[in-house]
Amino acid sequence: MKKIIIVRHAKSSWEHNVTDHERPLNDRGYSDANLVSSHFKDNSLNIDFVISSDAMRTKTTANIFISNLNIDKNIFRLNHDLYDFSGSNLVEVVKRCEDSIDNLMVFGHNHAITAFVNTYGDSYIDNVPTCGVVIIAFDIKSWNNLKSGSTIKTLFPRDLKS
Repeated sequence: MKKIIIVRHAKSSWEHNVTDHERPLNDRGYSDANLVSSHFKDNSLNIDFVISSDAMRTKTTANIFISNLNIDKNIFRLNHDLYDFSGSNLVEVVKRCEDSIDNLMVFGHNHAITAFVNTYGDSYIDNVPTCGVVIIAFDIKSWNNLKSGSTIKTLFPRDLKS
């Protein structure tokens, strides 16, 4: 049994004159990443490996989660292939993961995130919001054999705000 915890980066800022790749989080992005990751602590998943797009907004979101969840930084890697919006690179990155990894956490971008959860999960999600988390379980032994799984949890910032 494999599980993927897939996270869309938190809300980014358009106030800076930087390339898309270097766009930082805005105040709401920082707040949502802290809110969602704090609530995620209730899930007793033992994360085996974390990979993130190397875009500024995505790696910042990942670092907030890593810090709040006390994840060992030695199991965290940046991967430029996850700076992907179509989803084809995302699927290939997941399929290349080592089979010793049972619980994989991935930080990426839309449209790739929403396309992935709707292709491989069993619950349709119109749009995974910024800082949204979706957990999908797969009845596979190898990531290379990725096939449809079961969406077992969603955690979106709007669900945590009164």
